Amino acid sequence: MAAPLLTGERVLRGIPVSSGVTRGKVIVLGKRGQPIERVQLTDADVPSQIQRLEQALVQTRRQISDIQRRVAETMGDKDAQIFDAHLLLTEDPMLLGEITRLLEQEKVNAEYAVKAASDKYAAALSAVEDNYLRERVADLKDVTARLLDILLGCQSEEQLHLLDEPCIVVAHDLSPSTTALLDKKKVLGFATDVGSQTSHTAILARSLQIPAVVGLGSASHELATGQYVLLDGVNGLLVINPTDKTLFEYGQLVRHQVSLREKLLALRDLPAVLLDGTRVLLSANIATTDDVEAVKASGAEGAGLFRTEFLFLHRSTVPSEEEQYQAYRTVAEALKPQPVVIRTLDLGGDKFLTHVSVTPETSCFYGWRAIRFCLHEKEMFRVQLRAILRASAAGNVKLMFPMISGLNELLQARELVEQCKEELRTEGKPFDDAMEIG
Repeated sequence: MAAPLLTGERVLRGIPVSSGVTRGKVIVLGKRGQPIERVQLTDADVPSQIQRLEQALVQTRRQISDIQRRVAETMGDKDAQIFDAHLLLTEDPMLLGEITRLLEQEKVNAEYAVKAASDKYAAALSAVEDNYLRERVADLKDVTARLLDILLGCQSEEQLHLLDEPCIVVAHDLSPSTTALLDKKKVLGFATDVGSQTSHTAILARSLQIPAVVGLGSASHELATGQYVLLDGVNGLLVINPTDKTLFEYGQLVRHQVSLREKLLALRDLPAVLLDGTRVLLSANIATTDDVEAVKASGAEGAGLFRTEFLFLHRSTVPSEEEQYQAYRTVAEALKPQPVVIRTLDLGGDKFLTHVSVTPETSCFYGWRAIRFCLHEKEMFRVQLRAILRASAAGNVKLMFPMISGLNELLQARELVEQCKEELRTEGKPFDDAMEIG
């Protein structure tokens, strides 16, 4: 139930996950799902409940596959891959095993079994320290909520398909599947009570290029459908009942940003020269192969920093040498002859891979990261170095080691590079022996 509406301007602060500024009326979505009643069944009832579950699972997989197909068509294969995890959850042996156990041993209705099993594993995931695993709770809840919708005959996302004018969506949370299907013509942006910058929902919002702010705490309780707000996806603000003064100031800001963007676009193909005539190289930072087009559009002279750790995050296994090589080669070839500076893994400290065993003592030691992390995980490091060396055959690749604190670390890293070069020579695989390293 919404709180009593206040007429004055109020500002809620959250986490900006997709930049941009927009304003308009809101539609507040209710929390997905409803209280699930536990129904005690007899032995004779169990087979029919199992059949209901199996039929609902088939429909759930069909819905997710349909969403994945539409996302692939409108947003690209990379964003569509997010739903691979959702499909896997519909076949997860532990989750389905627990649901089946509740049906067969405790003889409860299918809806209750699904909700109880989902809550059990969501609680277990929420308790772990690994951020990636904690954020998979949203995927689990999305899939099981969809399954429950089918079992209960609900259509919880119907409100979004009935919008008759552009609006800003406000909710306690938005599932990745709901976010992926947002119509940019009708949804100006969205704001949620919970969420993080690295959630699948945030990633999809950036791909959709609509302003989004998460982690607002109580937005869905403080707002009612039809209220007017201003959403600032740059600073992470939701301004409720914005005054004319606020709207004017933001209007000025937006106009200034548009004007600045137009001026910069007019200059993008000119060389970067200081007032004293010194020519400088103005390049871009990238994190994935998808960023290449933005580099070209901005007129940047290559990639001054390729943050390779993003190839390793949000997955349960290390990317293979071939997968890394293809990513590095794709960027190098696309930006050729402009330089591409590839930085080796900057992981560690408070950001570890899910499959790397880390002791509490080590994880608390913030200095154990970047090059020190790589020198400890040498096999992983060698795979990356081989992939970068192979990509250097394009002729425009440079290699950067992160956070070198002493000569010894640099020498160890260079020695590994030389070992990898020798391996590639033996295998007859080309690379740039003169590639710059720093």
